[in-house]
Amino acid sequence: MSRSKRMIAAWLQRQWYAEAQPPWGLVVLSRGFAAAAALRRRCYRWSAQVRLGAPVIVVGNLSVGGTGKTPLVVALVELLRQHGWSAGVISRGYGGSAGPPREVFCDSDPAKVGDEPLLIRQRTGGPVFVSPKRLDAARAVIEAGADVVVSDDGLQHYALPRDIEIAVVDGLRRFGNGRLLPAGPLREPVERLAGVDFVICNGGEPAPGESAMTLEGGTAVRLADGEQLPLAAFAGRKIVAMAGIGNPARFFSHLAAAGLSFEPVAWPDHHTYTPEDFRSVPEHTPVLMTEKDAVKCRRLDDPRIWYIPVSARLDPAFAPRLLNILERIRHGQTTA
Repeated sequence: MSRSKRMIAAWLQRQWYAEAQPPWGLVVLSRGFAAAAALRRRCYRWSAQVRLGAPVIVVGNLSVGGTGKTPLVVALVELLRQHGWSAGVISRGYGGSAGPPREVFCDSDPAKVGDEPLLIRQRTGGPVFVSPKRLDAARAVIEAGADVVVSDDGLQHYALPRDIEIAVVDGLRRFGNGRLLPAGPLREPVERLAGVDFVICNGGEPAPGESAMTLEGGTAVRLADGEQLPLAAFAGRKIVAMAGIGNPARFFSHLAAAGLSFEPVAWPDHHTYTPEDFRSVPEHTPVLMTEKDAVKCRRLDDPRIWYIPVSARLDPAFAPRLLNILERIRHGQTTA
């Protein structure tokens, strides 16, 4: 991403999460976006939906930027596996160049399959397929043996039939100014949440009806050789922290809460790392980053790079409710 595009992105973030009224021009464009989004949803609602022969769980959000969908997808796959389901994951493959359905392997090139799908495959070991057409990816993952499909993102991808919708909300930033793109961060109005099955609040205080989720990660892993150290081992050391995710501030807050002092370097979401990004870092200075960033740095062979894996801890009441719905679907009952 060019410097001018990064500046525009940063300016938009300030508009979205500030209390001031956004510029009039953005408000006009936002109204047009809202009308187009509503029309698109109505058109898909009227069209006939195909059935895939396996339940589909869509994990998405209303806001642009990171809310914690990927850790939740990993947690869902592990939860379903523990209860006898063979979950497969599908994704558009954002940041990748995949066309027809492409299976993701642990050694796949993130430039071709996307960083988040690669991370999910490495963490879960289960089948992951990417395609701009999620319906095609869903068919492919079912053919690969999945008996339940988990879609990483796709809440607004109405061509994909779904049995369960899970929306993830950033518990700290919430919905910003509450406006739709480009005047605000929302892809759909907040009222859309009334139609989903679960609202997961990542961090902060859940609103009534929301289920809490927290991200836990107290260990750093060196990318070059897999050595592990507690974050406390980096206290008092000179550190550089890099994050190319939707909300870098969340990662930096995580490190600060662990008592670390560091130089923060924020990149745009899905940033492609090159050796040039590390040239200004002193030779023996650790670089801490997210696991999503690290999957794009393996080929750099830089011993300074460490990543922090995180795991989602879910409200104990969530799993029984989800599994109950799936069992009803398995036995041909409605979810109403």
